[in-house]
Amino acid sequence: METKTERQKLNRIKAVLAETGHTGKWLAEQLGKDPVTVSKWCTNTSQPDLYTFQNIASTIGVDIRELITSSDMQ
Repeated sequence: METKTERQKLNRIKAVLAETGHTGKWLAEQLGKDPVTVSKWCTNTSQPDLYTFQNIASTIGVDIRELITSSDMQ
């Protein structure tokens, strides 16, 4: 089982929210999702599906590629 420090960071949702001045709570409200779910995405505990990634990108106003961690960054 992976520990928290070993978990791969597959998305940059938390970083992009910070860069754009938004919070996880704001994103949860915009998407109609439970804040706990968004928190899990922000900590890479779980991942949203691709459709949801597209909605997140559209809601924040960024390209979907900004939300995904590059394979050379891992």
